[in-house]
Amino acid sequence: MRVLLFGRLGDLAGWRERAFDPAPATLSALKALIATGDAALGAALDGPGVRAAVDRAIVRGEAALSPASEVAFLPPMSGG
Repeated sequence: MRVLLFGRLGDLAGWRERAFDPAPATLSALKALIATGDAALGAALDGPGVRAAVDRAIVRGEAALSPASEVAFLPPMSGG
């Protein structure tokens, strides 16, 4: 499974892309796994406005994952 972090999330983690093997079965399990290794990043992923995309489609709530999934975490957008 490939995980991508964008914007400040990648800055906070110190990485932009990482492989997870074995792949967690759900989005919440992936977040929990990430939080186990980095509590600050785990909290940021659950923060307001952070969105997740699974295989390039924005998801709301829970999502099933597979070893071939690509998960991207997107920070809140600001415009102007």
